[in-house]
Amino acid sequence: MTKIVDIRAKTPDELQAQLLDLRKEQFNLRFQRATGQLEATGRIRAVRRDIAKIKTIQAERKRAAPTSN
Repeated sequence: MTKIVDIRAKTPDELQAQLLDLRKEQFNLRFQRATGQLEATGRIRAVRRDIAKIKTIQAERKRAAPTSN
C-alpha cells in the first residue's frame, strides 16, 4: 500500500501514470478472481485504496489551483 506522503510528493503526470498502472492491475486482479486464479485476495483492496488516495490528492490539487475568471 502506498503512503499518502509518497503520493503527495509526485507530480501530476506521475500521479496520472500511477493511476493508469493501478487501474490496469485492478482489471487484471478482477479477471483473475473471476477465473479462480487469484491467490492474493487482499491486493484487490489495497489497489482500490491506492486509487482512492491518488484521486483524492488530484481533487485536492484541483480545488487548490487558482481559477482564471
